[in-house]
Amino acid sequence: MKFSESWLREWVSPANDTEALAHQITMAGLEVDEIAPVAGDFSGVVVGEVVECGQHPDADKLRVTKINVGGDELLDIVCGAPNCRQGLKVAVATVGAVLPGNFKIKKAKLRGQPSFGMLCSFTELGIDVESDGIIELPTDAPIGTDIREYLSLNDAAIDVDLTPNRADCLSLRGLAREVGVLNRADVVEPTITPVAPSIDDKVTVRIDAPQACPRYLGRVVRNVNVGAQTPLWMQEKLRRSGIRAIDPVVDVTNYVMLEQGQPMHAFDLSKIEGGIVVRLAEEGEALTLLDGNEAKLNAQTLVIADDQKALAMAGIFGGQDSGVTSETQDILLESAFFAPEAIRGRARNYGLHTDSSHRFERGVDPALQTAAMERATELLIAICGGEAGEIVVGESSEHLPKRDTVTLRREKLDRLLGHYIDDATVTDILTRLGCGVSQTQEGWQATAPSWRFDIAIEQDLIEEVGRIYGYDNIPTRAPKAALTMREHQEAAMPLKRVRDLLVDRGFHEAITYSFVEPKQQALIVPEVEPLILPSPISADMSAMRLSLLPGLLNTVAYNQKRQQPRVRLFEFGLRFTPEGDMTGAVRQENIRQERMLAGVIAGPRSEEHWDMATATADFFDLKGDLEAVLELSGKLSDFRFVAAKHPAMHPGQTAAIELDGKVVGYMGTLHPELEREFGLNGRTVVFEIEWQAIDSRFIPEAAGLSKFPANRRDIAVIADQALASGDVVAACLESGNALVKGAKLFDLYTGKGVEEGKKSLAIALTLQSDERTLEEADISDAVSGVVAHLSEKLGVTLRD
Repeated sequence: MKFSESWLREWVSPANDTEALAHQITMAGLEVDEIAPVAGDFSGVVVGEVVECGQHPDADKLRVTKINVGGDELLDIVCGAPNCRQGLKVAVATVGAVLPGNFKIKKAKLRGQPSFGMLCSFTELGIDVESDGIIELPTDAPIGTDIREYLSLNDAAIDVDLTPNRADCLSLRGLAREVGVLNRADVVEPTITPVAPSIDDKVTVRIDAPQACPRYLGRVVRNVNVGAQTPLWMQEKLRRSGIRAIDPVVDVTNYVMLEQGQPMHAFDLSKIEGGIVVRLAEEGEALTLLDGNEAKLNAQTLVIADDQKALAMAGIFGGQDSGVTSETQDILLESAFFAPEAIRGRARNYGLHTDSSHRFERGVDPALQTAAMERATELLIAICGGEAGEIVVGESSEHLPKRDTVTLRREKLDRLLGHYIDDATVTDILTRLGCGVSQTQEGWQATAPSWRFDIAIEQDLIEEVGRIYGYDNIPTRAPKAALTMREHQEAAMPLKRVRDLLVDRGFHEAITYSFVEPKQQALIVPEVEPLILPSPISADMSAMRLSLLPGLLNTVAYNQKRQQPRVRLFEFGLRFTPEGDMTGAVRQENIRQERMLAGVIAGPRSEEHWDMATATADFFDLKGDLEAVLELSGKLSDFRFVAAKHPAMHPGQTAAIELDGKVVGYMGTLHPELEREFGLNGRTVVFEIEWQAIDSRFIPEAAGLSKFPANRRDIAVIADQALASGDVVAACLESGNALVKGAKLFDLYTGKGVEEGKKSLAIALTLQSDERTLEEADISDAVSGVVAHLSEKLGVTLRD
């Protein structure tokens, strides 16, 4: 909304200067985008009268004039403007005047004729008005008056960027009301004198779409002189508000729209057949608009029509066939209330955006139509003459907006603003905003004024109180925050550490859906009935997952089908295991959510390389990766990989992962049947382990180092093929001899020299004392104790 400061001050004139006024408006939520002077920087230009105007003797396009500027002598001025004529009141830049651009007026000769000044056009004074010649001032303009004073050019045009909810400020009336509230100043509205009907002519009004148009006013005005000149004061107010003057009828409707906030339209009465009908358009109905373009209307577009045809797009654009022209003598003035929902978006559907649609789609005061009609009639008759008929009203009161009554609680007001505003001030603010206010025990009840469509809930009133009171008047208080250190256990294993390790080992992290295909899941976890969703996204995402493996295996298949033979993926996420009675309503306590870490590898062991043999990844490749993860916890020796069976894994290539005797996960090669079901290509190895088994790590403690040398002794033992080598190594450390500090398997042999069904295990023993250097006898006794313990516990014998 662009407006003239001087026009605003005719309504309300606070003590603030221009900058302070703009700042105050901005702080109230109506952001000022620009403040611009309404004319260029000039001086020495006065009102003059053309006393004589004759042809220049040596130039066809120049005229020699004598101008009266109120001095003792007439000024000889040569002028080239085509509209220069005797008796015209003009703007005269006298000798010594300075025009915009620091252009100084001096005495001069033009084609031999002396010229003591210059007759100015709007452009030459830095005024944005399209014209073909010099300024034509009213005949009553006082000669010799400074043109800046006469035209009130010491003024500023203020452009306010309004939010969509503040349609009430799209007029001088609304802006003045806002400034008056902010400054506790009285607003002086122009007196609107009702025009008494002087003729009996009227049109009938029928509203066929009352929800879209609850009120429509029409008034006939006959014998209008469309060729009359729009007063300069009106042209200037329109110009400073960003609207170009066209003709007196259009200028009057635009002026009322800017002044009152009510868009209006004028029809040529002679082109209306029958009465006015407000209806929805017929699908595909054609209407030629005022700009000459033809619009094909749809059935959601509201139109103003007569008995035969559409005349205009309601609240958006007038039609060419019913528009006012230079031959028009009789007009029909329209003033209506259109529901915002009926106009919103319609203009954009046709590639249009007008001042009228801009206001109607945001909301126009439903109590404004009669006053606007009287104001427009009064101005039109004063400028163009004519006789007015009575105002014809079509109305559906049940569809007019109802004023909302909103409760404002003191407790809510104080809590949201963070500041106490006394009761009298709150009541005063709401009253000055136009609300009907009554106090209650809890606070206030306020009935919103008809022009405020945006006041509907308690928070709206709180915003208004804070805005008018002034947010800058509310003291700033730093928020109080009781900061506490997060509980952090040093033993907690960071998930990021595990992720980084797996990525460093060539894995990519996958994030799959928590919903899976039930039949696929049953192949992996057949013993648990899954939770089926009542309204799944799709059939293949209808069960909550009991394992992370279905999502990972489908991801492997997806990549293999896109020529990615080597796939290494891991995922961290939840699995959902039903518990207890699941026949009734499912509650959160019926589902156990467990965090799991899962991984899968498929394809070559390493990237293809000319210096490396191509080998397929196997069980031990993934076991090495998983052991690297377990080693982060510092408890690798506490985990055991025990041969086991799993419905999804290959018999003989499956291990249960145990911690303290409890199974916490599985790993192994995927069963060939599942490879076919999931569409996998080649051997696929997987693991899945409970996160809580590895989410805590061993905290190392400082201990002294022995200053005595360590000794290594190798032993070779014969054990049954079925005996796990890990059990043998563990038994070496359990022998009870304090000198044995470590045991490591470094060779396994079967074949010649070893009985069938047996295997030879070579184990390196590390022996050390914290007190002395070991002698050979100490070492021999310790080794003998280990061998004896192995024989007694596992039936292992020393190899010859």
